[in-house]
Amino acid sequence: MIDINENTPSPFDLRISFNKLIEHYERLATSEDEFIASKARKVLEVQEPYPILRDGFSDPDYFETYKKEIKLILQDSFSEVLSNNEIKTASMPFKDVVFNASNRFKKIIEEAGEGFELKMKNMPENDIYIMSCAVILNACYGYNLNFKRPILYEIPDAEGIMRFYKIAYNADFIEIIPTENAPKITQDDFNELIDNFKDIELWKTKFPPKSYLFKGFVISNMFDVTDDQSISNMKSTLIAESKHESKQFMGEFQSIFQSLLGIKDLQVGFSIYNKTDDSFDCVHEQGIESFLLKDIEESPCKTVLCEASYKALINKNTSYSISDVDKYYEMSKGKVAQFRILKEQGIKSAIFAPISDKNELLGILEIVSKTPKILNSVNANKLVDVMPFILSAVKRSKREYENLIEAVIQQECTSIHSSVSWKFENAARQFLKDKQEVGNNAVFSKISFQNVYPLFGQIDVKGSSEVRNLATKRDLELQLTLVNSIIHDVLAEETLPIYGQLKFQIDSYRKQLNEDFKVDSEQQIANFLKQEIEPLFKFFMAKKEMYRETIEDYFSKIDPNLNVVYHYRKDFDKTIALINKNMASVLDEKQKDAQQMYPHYFERFKTDGVEHNMYIGEAITKEESFNTIYLYNLRLWQLQVMCEMENDYYQNRHKYPVQLDVASMILVFNQPLTISFRMDEKQFDVDGTYNARYEVVKKRVDKAVIKGTGKRVTEKGKITIIYSQKADEIEYLEYIKFLQHKKLLNNEVEIVELEDLQGVTGVKAIRVGILYQQEENAKEFYSYDDLMKTIKA
Repeated sequence: MIDINENTPSPFDLRISFNKLIEHYERLATSEDEFIASKARKVLEVQEPYPILRDGFSDPDYFETYKKEIKLILQDSFSEVLSNNEIKTASMPFKDVVFNASNRFKKIIEEAGEGFELKMKNMPENDIYIMSCAVILNACYGYNLNFKRPILYEIPDAEGIMRFYKIAYNADFIEIIPTENAPKITQDDFNELIDNFKDIELWKTKFPPKSYLFKGFVISNMFDVTDDQSISNMKSTLIAESKHESKQFMGEFQSIFQSLLGIKDLQVGFSIYNKTDDSFDCVHEQGIESFLLKDIEESPCKTVLCEASYKALINKNTSYSISDVDKYYEMSKGKVAQFRILKEQGIKSAIFAPISDKNELLGILEIVSKTPKILNSVNANKLVDVMPFILSAVKRSKREYENLIEAVIQQECTSIHSSVSWKFENAARQFLKDKQEVGNNAVFSKISFQNVYPLFGQIDVKGSSEVRNLATKRDLELQLTLVNSIIHDVLAEETLPIYGQLKFQIDSYRKQLNEDFKVDSEQQIANFLKQEIEPLFKFFMAKKEMYRETIEDYFSKIDPNLNVVYHYRKDFDKTIALINKNMASVLDEKQKDAQQMYPHYFERFKTDGVEHNMYIGEAITKEESFNTIYLYNLRLWQLQVMCEMENDYYQNRHKYPVQLDVASMILVFNQPLTISFRMDEKQFDVDGTYNARYEVVKKRVDKAVIKGTGKRVTEKGKITIIYSQKADEIEYLEYIKFLQHKKLLNNEVEIVELEDLQGVTGVKAIRVGILYQQEENAKEFYSYDDLMKTIKA
């Protein structure tokens, strides 16, 4: 025996019964209207031999056994006149058990296809149980508990398009009777239940399974709410931020439009409107394509659109429909890009709807189909209800994109380090508050941090100016040699004095490169080549065929942006860029660990190498947790990281186009100072006359020389530690001993005095050799000289 109660936990013991309906007919049997009374007596006569129809049953096989009697009992409720129009069933509440239905409902289920199972949407099993308990509270205990929620069926139509049906229950014919297993519900129970909707175990304790007898049935009236539900689904989909970047987003979005327009053969695309260039740009998100742009990144609107669609979409911000692409393609003889692009994609009809806000066009919604005439100006009107939600999503996406751009600019150009962002945020809040009170007279407060300790370090390319000058000379020499060869050939054919004068000038410049290369030599030669040689060679190409191939070869070697040979300089610039990138990457990665040790301010700069500033102190952390032990720890970390950066550079030196050397330097300043953020330069700088001494030393010290020698204090293969106090010397010698033990530094340590800098005296330096490893995790360690010998071997 099958039982409708199986596999579904419920506080109800369900019995399908027609008792309440039959009682209604018993009253109608005494009606003064003989027609109504006669019909009622007929129903009573038919059911009388079968008391089970009143007592109730739970075996669905009885639906077939008493099919004729049930149909007659329900005849008034299911009028044959309305059967093809109404979507109606007789069923059990919250159960997908249907035992009588209108013709239209049967047709809907039939069109859904073989294997389709009717199932309520958005109704979890626990919610059904609790809603059943709410019915009991209202029916048996007199509470007025509002538990109603929209109940939906999702049923695909014959075309496979999902349609949505809302269910409305008529519960006039049900009886709910407590069994002996039903606990009595008190006011305290009720108070506890209404505060714990999600506690299913609590509800099951108060309403155990099958503790109440449910006798009767419900009549379900269903209404097609596909349009309303599609709009609701679209709103939910667009609001869900996490979905926008998922691959399923466009599939779900497309399905919503299929339901809304009732068209299975339908695709959706987007294009962004760029007002500045009057162009369309594609959307750079997964799964989103533009049928107007096809497979190109961007295109002027007037190139993509025909005149009529341009006026509608761009000028008037109204939708534009093409019901028959092939027809318009033939009419335009394939000359209009809009119809040609659509035809190439197999598109037969299309709707383009502007996404605009107060006459400002943001983008175009593209709906296309491979079926002609199925998309047209009539069903385009259905988009009116959904465009506000699309506009809202596009505006939000635009804001997020602009915020992302601003974040990138902040990170890459004017970064505010996370350790001090709190102070900027406080100042910004105060500024906005002041602006409300005093208007444009509000002033952004000064951002400063007092009593912070500075740390400065750099890893610098040695002799970068000399190497750059050499690369420049070699490029100019190469270009002049090429020019000289062509002029020589021309002179062999035509002995015009002007050609001889040009050759003399070329020889003079070549001599200048080798003997007296000055700061302005590069510009002089570049101007000569641009203003005198280039026009002449272009004239030769046009008028003298015999020189065309040679001159084309010359121009092929000229960089189109710089108008000069850019070969050796390109290798040098590429090398510097790679060194900066790789060194900065190592430093940034190590910084993450340092911030975990103790928060501090950090910034770095790329020059011909990488410089970094750090400031540490209680003013930055905002907490009373600072101790000088954290300063010492950061100094040791800095020294160790500089060693690791040097190692990383020399391990990868062979990958760079130009073989260069680097030298590392650390500046020690043992007194706390005050730093302030300079709004005009968008960076921190020291405050006060005394503190300025630190900046003076920092800017000049890398050019300092050892007293009495004329030699630069920084040297390849060594770390140079600049200081002025004996305490700093003692401190760093201890760090050096530790790093010697760790095989990062060798035993060659020297202490030297520096020539006086402008305004700064008494500066000394510790120089210590670095130990290198040819490969990461290698067991052998080399001095710089040993490393170079090993590399060259």
